[in-house]
Amino acid sequence: MKRLRIRHVTGFAYDGDVTASYNEARMLPLSLDGQLVISSGLEIAPVGAHHDYVDYWGTRVTSFEVLTPHRELSITATSVVEVRPRSTAPGEVDWATLRRRCAESTSTVEQLAQTRLTAPPAELAALAERIAAYHRDPSDAALAVCTAVGEALEYVSGVTSVHSSGADAWAQRKGVCQDIAHVALGALRAVGIPARYASGYLHPVAEAEIGATVAGESHAWVEWFTGSGWQGFDPTNGIGIGDRHVCVGRGRDYDDVPPLRGVYAGSVASSLFVGVEITREA
Repeated sequence: MKRLRIRHVTGFAYDGDVTASYNEARMLPLSLDGQLVISSGLEIAPVGAHHDYVDYWGTRVTSFEVLTPHRELSITATSVVEVRPRSTAPGEVDWATLRRRCAESTSTVEQLAQTRLTAPPAELAALAERIAAYHRDPSDAALAVCTAVGEALEYVSGVTSVHSSGADAWAQRKGVCQDIAHVALGALRAVGIPARYASGYLHPVAEAEIGATVAGESHAWVEWFTGSGWQGFDPTNGIGIGDRHVCVGRGRDYDDVPPLRGVYAGSVASSLFVGVEITREA
């Protein structure tokens, strides 16, 4: 078990006065299997009216508006989370059983459909089908597919944008964790395995010293339905979800769980700033 403190600062800087802005932040984790939230809070500057709720996908959302002129909007999320290795949902079902169980729940049916960000090119779908054909257990196939995707794509920042699709990243064989997760989701769904996008944080140091603060960033991985539960895997790093991962949100793809989304009034340009610090406290 590890106790992690996460400080995530993000927002927009404007090159002139903004008269109003309306935003949603998804930056605070919930207590889930393998993680217990000790404390969490959000600071917004300038101060404005806000409303907290849990959205359809189970993610904590703070909806807020700022109605006074401002040239910068800053949001600081601070969380302390105890994280343990995740339990492994047993698979041991065949493909016919998985299809039958998928049809029994909205939560699995919704994670079978491709989205604009996950729709796989024919080459990727064919690769997934070849891998799946070697496995009787769909969960074993899912692990092999995600491993193959992670090995095929090189982690390179700057070659894609937040709007790029998995197909874009696959064409270049390069991208960041968001892209690699989208590619893996497309491949899994192509062979009939429900899979969802998970967003949160990863402590970058496996055996970090207690008290040491390191620079981090938002991270993404995937979870697939085994027939009896959900199993997570980090295809970017080729590892299971353990005591370095903190989950903030889940959805069909990135568009369901962006850390910050909003609109503003004012004919000025904006630039996004982001900073994440992670400290192991125990």
